[in-house]
Amino acid sequence: MKDAELAQALGNRIRDVPDFPKPGILFKDITPVLLDAPLYGRVVEALATAVRDAGTDVVMGIESRGYLFAAPVAARLGLPLALVRKPGKLPWRTRAATYDLEYGTDRIEVHEDAVQPGQRVAVIDDLLATGGTMEAACRLVRDLGGAPVLAAFVVELSFLPGRQRLGNAVDAVESLVVF
Repeated sequence: MKDAELAQALGNRIRDVPDFPKPGILFKDITPVLLDAPLYGRVVEALATAVRDAGTDVVMGIESRGYLFAAPVAARLGLPLALVRKPGKLPWRTRAATYDLEYGTDRIEVHEDAVQPGQRVAVIDDLLATGGTMEAACRLVRDLGGAPVLAAFVVELSFLPGRQRLGNAVDAVESLVVF
């Protein structure tokens, strides 16, 4: 996904919000991208191309902003959509993965039948920062017998270690714009 024109358009539309959600954080706000229908469509198309090229059987989206991209990609490609959620939000039997945060731990869950053994899975989220959530999602894919073949993001923060953390978790990491 080395589309320089798309990366530039995203860079121009993504809004920096200082001190959100807490002081010292510069939040990358993707909502202006969602308000620009042609740009949003280009983002979905670029992600769909990467997912198709990875030979994916299932698209998995990470709560909550990842759903904004994973759902239209899955629909466009005619692939199943698996949901990764916070604990207690899925109504059926789940598998869980815990991962480390800067201060403490967090946990995500997926339905036990979201991925079948041998299926190739692309996991989509809006932003790659430290990589903890994506690493845990890829672990869940493996726990269910699947193969995490692609971790795809709209935005990557290159000054954080997310890409390095994902080195052994997934076959490929793709981002549309890198800051």
